[in-house]
Amino acid sequence: MNNNIIGYLVTTLATALGLLIVDLVVPGVDIATFLAALLAGVAIGMVNSVIRPVLSTLSLPINFVTLGLFSFVVNGVCFWLASLLVPGFVVNGLLAFIFGPVILSFASTFLNNYFAEKNIGQSSSVTSNS
Repeated sequence: MNNNIIGYLVTTLATALGLLIVDLVVPGVDIATFLAALLAGVAIGMVNSVIRPVLSTLSLPINFVTLGLFSFVVNGVCFWLASLLVPGFVVNGLLAFIFGPVILSFASTFLNNYFAEKNIGQSSSVTSNS
């Protein structure tokens, strides 16, 4: 299997696990099943790679005036849009809209770093200088 595909799968798994943490911590975020969390991880990745750059570009003047704080709103919109695409993934309320992506970012970053430290999803070949 290609290392890029494995890396993508590990990142999606970290996002799904992060979403389960968000489900526990943030009121208003509800994940019905682990499959819904996996699908939500894929949806968040797609929304962040396609829609978020457009929203960030369009909101650049507002983001400049608010010294970057409007990026929380852009992240919340992307999080909410991903919830519209996945049955079993619900985002309700302002707390979920703002704090859901923040907690998800911390959790998935921690999990991605953990997986990288354990060499999960990375190349297993080791080169030697002998």
